[in-house]
Amino acid sequence: MSRKKWVLAGYNKEIAKELYASSQFSEIMSILLAERGFTDAQKAEQYLTCRAELCDPFTLLDMDKAVKRIEQALDRFERIAVYGDYDADGVTATVLLYQYLSSREADVLYYIPEREGEGYGLHISSIDALHEQGVSLIVTVDNGISAVDEVAYASSLGIDVVITDHHQPGDVLPQAVAVVDPHRMDCPSLFKDFAGVGVAFKLVQALEGEDPSMSLDQYADLICIGTIGDIVPLTGENRVLAGRGLKELTQGNRFGIQAMLDAAGIGGQELTGTNVAFILAPRINAAGRVASPQLAARLLLAEDEEEAEGLALQIEDINRQRQQIEGQISLQVDEMLAKEPKRALDRVMVLAGQGWHKGVIGIVASRLVEKYGRPCILLSIEGDTAQGSGRSIAGFSLYKALSQNSEYLIRFGGHTMAAGMNLKVDQIDAFRQAINRYAATIEPFPIPQLKLDCRLKPSALSVEAIRDLSMLEPFGSGNPKPIFGLCSMRLDEVQPLGGGKHVRMLLSRDGRTISAVQFREKFDHFPYQVGETLDVAVQLEENQFRGDVSLSVFIKDIRHHGLDVSAYLEQKRVYECYRRGEQLMAEQWATLYPKRDQMAKIYRCLRAKGQFYGPCDILWSRLEGIHCATLLVGLDVFDEMGLLTHTLSGDDLEVSLNPTDQKVDLNQSVILNQMKAMQK
Repeated sequence: MSRKKWVLAGYNKEIAKELYASSQFSEIMSILLAERGFTDAQKAEQYLTCRAELCDPFTLLDMDKAVKRIEQALDRFERIAVYGDYDADGVTATVLLYQYLSSREADVLYYIPEREGEGYGLHISSIDALHEQGVSLIVTVDNGISAVDEVAYASSLGIDVVITDHHQPGDVLPQAVAVVDPHRMDCPSLFKDFAGVGVAFKLVQALEGEDPSMSLDQYADLICIGTIGDIVPLTGENRVLAGRGLKELTQGNRFGIQAMLDAAGIGGQELTGTNVAFILAPRINAAGRVASPQLAARLLLAEDEEEAEGLALQIEDINRQRQQIEGQISLQVDEMLAKEPKRALDRVMVLAGQGWHKGVIGIVASRLVEKYGRPCILLSIEGDTAQGSGRSIAGFSLYKALSQNSEYLIRFGGHTMAAGMNLKVDQIDAFRQAINRYAATIEPFPIPQLKLDCRLKPSALSVEAIRDLSMLEPFGSGNPKPIFGLCSMRLDEVQPLGGGKHVRMLLSRDGRTISAVQFREKFDHFPYQVGETLDVAVQLEENQFRGDVSLSVFIKDIRHHGLDVSAYLEQKRVYECYRRGEQLMAEQWATLYPKRDQMAKIYRCLRAKGQFYGPCDILWSRLEGIHCATLLVGLDVFDEMGLLTHTLSGDDLEVSLNPTDQKVDLNQSVILNQMKAMQK
């Protein structure tokens, strides 16, 4: 994993004290509410209970035109097609609007394009197919904002189009009957962050024209899955919609969702936003990624328990296939980077593979962002074109980066943090160079951050203290699950869990000992030593087992106490600039070139252990006084001379010393001689 800079959230301490004095909230909850901007207990209570009023749907521009055209189609019994998308947001939006129009006795069908063969958005071929079925009105959900040519073609066939979308519009809008998108520059709606399913619900609200709570009760479960699944901010109206939906999901009123939960092994449990994000949404996505989104739509529309159970089991199998495919692509990426390690040093990683599954590359890109701490784009090559999916880090707009390099792309779209694109295979190298040139203009280039809500003393940890944290649900984008900092903790003991795949550690401070678990941290590679003083970033949960209630502590990040992450990352970037062949200043060259005594110090430190696994900053901190760039160049030289073998993946360093009795002459190092020549 990439090393993250911890950022402590700010909050007004006086307001936190006032909230705590109201006797409604615990001390920890009062801090969290103050940090989220609440200044009085009444508004905080309204937020926690998700009771805020829903905004008037007609504040969305063109909503009146959309309602007028759809009502006309209902009155005339025209054939309507709900045209969706194959991800969790698009599928839930499709089902929601299709189900509503069916309840109005409309002549309605739904159409979700297949990821393979069709791809995202409106297509000429699908418009032709709908025309042959007698469709005279297409209503898009979660797509359409960029379909300028496709809408014009539909119009030439006598088909009207109403667009509902939430993606960023281009310079030219489609000439549709209505274009409902909160991100239109001229849209007066105060709330902009709806998912596609949220915009579809606002359309239903407008069509219903009565108390919105009635339609919300019926569709809240779908809205919750689509909203959380699309990673839009769970603030404002989204929080109300997702919060209400979480309650509906727990009640299990929809056969398909209940069957999905049963197949996943969590049926009957009270659900959280995490369950939606990591269990429900991925399974709906898996149907569209690996098989067909029609399966997910049929499951959500199922009116028979037996049918729902069969479809849920199919999707469970498909999700397992998706995980296997994801693992295969990840392995190929690792092999590619092992052969060309410099590719991992790009500011924006752009990697391409023949026939990579287009439905899975976005997930793998997310894993790479987490591992390397930089934006990543994966491209699947098929014939002479490639289809890509990218993910980014906070502070680097992937959508803007693509916009600035659109001449290399056939088409693109998406958000700040995620985007998709198509391009010719012969443009891949030029695109990679261009987007990295653009990234080089952003100074300082952003680094991944981990936001800490507050620091806690271990004495503050108790079931009672954190019991009401669940009131902040649903957690997700814009309302992340709280992360707390525990500083100056002594590592007393480390134990293997799950056959050594995870670790449990005992940490103490001021006479208080806590047990904490870190998942996906191999016991035999655990880099910290008993007796060291650590800072840990943790999440807290209330655990119930056989009537006993206890506190569970889960470690999200860990580091040596007092580690200067900014200095480490700044020094490491000097090395990365050197490896990319960028121009360096004289003082940077001075820190890069290792002196003989520094090389000796590095080697002695490694020889004492024989090997090293862990974040690079651990070895750097043990070699006090040696610049990180110097350390990394030194490792490259030792590797070149056969003294050791090492790999650096993001910030994860692995070093193994090679057995040798022979002395080596560092003057023979090609790396060092090239560096001397480059400095002249």
